[in-house]
Amino acid sequence: MRSRYSAYVLGLDAYLLDTWHPRTCPAALEPQPAGLRWLGLELRGQRCRGAEGATVEFVARSKLGGRAHRLHETSRFERLDNRWFYVEALD
Repeated sequence: MRSRYSAYVLGLDAYLLDTWHPRTCPAALEPQPAGLRWLGLELRGQRCRGAEGATVEFVARSKLGGRAHRLHETSRFERLDNRWFYVEALD
């Protein structure tokens, strides 16, 4: 989760796509709005769903055009070939 947040901050779309589950991965990502600043990541919880799955609840804060924003999400991850992949947002 932290590595994906860092990739969003740094604009590393290739890494984001590479860590997205092949079943749900988009062909491309929408460009981030000009002037978007990521301010921080707070991990609220995690839950293992067996050896091959997990969920992570987080809040990512950003600022755009002088307005603060919060993304509060619970994400589902699956492990394939000993690597973790983002699958989807659950809420």
